[in-house]
Amino acid sequence: MNTNLFPADTYIVKNATILNNEDRLTLIKLYEPVIGATAINLYFTLWANLDTLNIISTDYTHHNLMATMRLKLEDILEAREKLEGIGLMKTYVRKDSINNYVYELYSPLEPKEFLDNPILSTALESNIGKREFKKLIKTFSIPEVDLTGYKDVTAKFSEIFDTINSSEMIDTTSIRKVKNLEIIVDEKIDLNNVLGLIPDEILNHKSITNDTRSLLYKLSFIYNLDEETISELIRNSVNEKRTIDKNKLRENCHNYYTFENKNSSPSLIYKKQPEYLRKAVSDTSKKSKLIYTFETTSPYDFLTGKNKGTRPNKTDMNLLETLLLDYELNPGVVNVLIDYVLKINDNKLTKNFVLTIASQWKRSNIKTVEEAINICKKENKAKKPSVRIKKEEKPNWYDKNFEEDLATEEDIKKLEDKLNNL
Repeated sequence: MNTNLFPADTYIVKNATILNNEDRLTLIKLYEPVIGATAINLYFTLWANLDTLNIISTDYTHHNLMATMRLKLEDILEAREKLEGIGLMKTYVRKDSINNYVYELYSPLEPKEFLDNPILSTALESNIGKREFKKLIKTFSIPEVDLTGYKDVTAKFSEIFDTINSSEMIDTTSIRKVKNLEIIVDEKIDLNNVLGLIPDEILNHKSITNDTRSLLYKLSFIYNLDEETISELIRNSVNEKRTIDKNKLRENCHNYYTFENKNSSPSLIYKKQPEYLRKAVSDTSKKSKLIYTFETTSPYDFLTGKNKGTRPNKTDMNLLETLLLDYELNPGVVNVLIDYVLKINDNKLTKNFVLTIASQWKRSNIKTVEEAINICKKENKAKKPSVRIKKEEKPNWYDKNFEEDLATEEDIKKLEDKLNNL
């Protein structure tokens, strides 16, 4: 629960872990694409506030933080919440005449732990794309060395050192160590109901640990699984000891999702516009609010809103995945495209029509919401018929004044003679 934040509010930074230079690379390469540069910059700034021993800071005000980072207070609050949500920071507050905060920093996950986490790895892949994701994995991989023909001659501890008797046990509970925070997700399923669907003769319910429960919540969240579906996937992941094989469960969830969604990566339709492609909110104009809505809403939620709260059908969800995966449009850009098509196409998402526009935007390299809005305006302007008033050519007699000319008796006689001859 957030407390109102004011520039005069103070804070101190406490280091709950051991931070090192390798953490900086992990934060930039793995965390920044997920939570954005502002949040990472806040983490580094708070890290820099620590004393020379990297343990605890002196008091600072949030006004000082605003001046240092050249950010508004609401931007700092948003960045802080992202750090909290992804497990890099805890926040404590004591309310006095001004609020006093303690910001407790935690280490980023090791690269392998990050990439093994179904939520974090999927979010990272969604933001940087499959190709960059594969390159990133290689960055953190240990190069293989062929040890064929080599013999392990490493010395043992007992071969080098003698044992000594310790006079007393040392209490090491307060010694600093690397500490990570668990990522907490909304529990969209009732795990007791899920497990209750599986009889004891298939699954040993006593074998379900807290780690297993946490994994089940994460998998249901990232793959958007309902209780019946994940229960069936658990059944198919139980080994001969009647316990859940976690690796097999992860594989089964992934296979199920890709089968249902034509080999697409999970949950892209639930992602929002990447942080680095968002426009800084500088005013409260209607346009700024519209851009903010497009950028901070996932395509799934956006289309659900357009449907008056009704979940998009399978055809529409597949269309969203196609726009995000095959056409590689960013989530905020997809929202603009959906909104545009619904307005000009009588509230119908005709697939071929949508994909035709998507192809044009892809070729035009539309990346941001503002670019998408501008191209919509340009198209609208081009389609408006230009009304031209054609100037009619008037006959040469128009508007001329003719004098009345009466025939004489001689003229009449001549005319009568001509008629008689005919």
